Amino acid sequence: MEYPSLDTAKAGAIRFNTDSSQMEIYDGNQWTGILATSPELQTGGGRGVFFSGAPSNNAAIDFINISTTGNAGDFGDLAGYRVQGAAAGSRTRGLYAGGEAPSIVNTIEFITFSSQGTDAQDFGDMVTNQYRRMNGMGCGNQTRGLFSGGWTGSVTSNHIDYVTIAQTGNSVDFGDLQVKRESGSCCASQTRGIISNGRNQPANVALGSIEFVTISTLGNGSNFGDITVTRFTTQSCSNSTRGLTFGGSTGNPSPSNSDVIDFITIATLGDAIDFGDLAAAIQYPLGAVASPVRAVCAGGLTPSAQNVIQYVQIMSKGDAIDFGDLQHQKSEASGCSNSHGGL
Repeated sequence: MEYPSLDTAKAGAIRFNTDSSQMEIYDGNQWTGILATSPELQTGGGRGVFFSGAPSNNAAIDFINISTTGNAGDFGDLAGYRVQGAAAGSRTRGLYAGGEAPSIVNTIEFITFSSQGTDAQDFGDMVTNQYRRMNGMGCGNQTRGLFSGGWTGSVTSNHIDYVTIAQTGNSVDFGDLQVKRESGSCCASQTRGIISNGRNQPANVALGSIEFVTISTLGNGSNFGDITVTRFTTQSCSNSTRGLTFGGSTGNPSPSNSDVIDFITIATLGDAIDFGDLAAAIQYPLGAVASPVRAVCAGGLTPSAQNVIQYVQIMSKGDAIDFGDLQHQKSEASGCSNSHGGL
């Protein structure tokens, strides 16, 4: 068939490929197939999980069904209590990498989304340069999980490593971030991984920049734009079009918690735009998870730990709405879903 020129195609354009007999969508970089499947068919619904968290000092994993509202349920446990790790998920598996337990670790564990009541299992280790990290940032697509940046206990890392989610094993070098950062946040489309904000320790300087990588390749981060308010200890999630970032702390010289929600359009480059506000100003949310329709943010510090879960409709703008409660008042971990924009 004769394809439209990439110079004229716009992100979101749809075509029928007569060679493959498949509907395709242009994501801003390339034509990609529209999947004739969904997490509802594969796992019984869009499920979000939140790993461990402080200060409850337990290894419990909370889960929610994103399309409904209500309190979180008990999914299972990590091998041990562990905070400030990075999470990434496929339609089948959710991964939790690195963190502090109480020393900094390189452990990667995984859960199978459809197997509620089953504890996390060993996946492998983060074994590349500066591998023992906490406050790293995780994202991915159906194939790969990426873990970016973090704090080694002595330096802030700019390292990116990745795993193939369907196969257990140790991580492999992907490339480097443009900026050394930890305590930022990540989200993804099928094509791009987005790494935003954070801080560079030990000066505790907040970062406002956003960078991106192409998940299917190897390489370093490239400049995307800036967030609306420079801050760290945030959480992000996305559908295939928009990435949202929640809360955080503005850092030195006048630290304060933030109630900001801002968003980007993943297929384009540019600065984030104001979306709305959280119910309260929080830092260190327990995690943020998404379906194609909703973004859900849970827990955090106000400065006391919270159990509140709140959500927004991704393709509209507005303030967060109450979803329910976590099992415990928790913060300082990460979450992932089987229905986010990278799948």
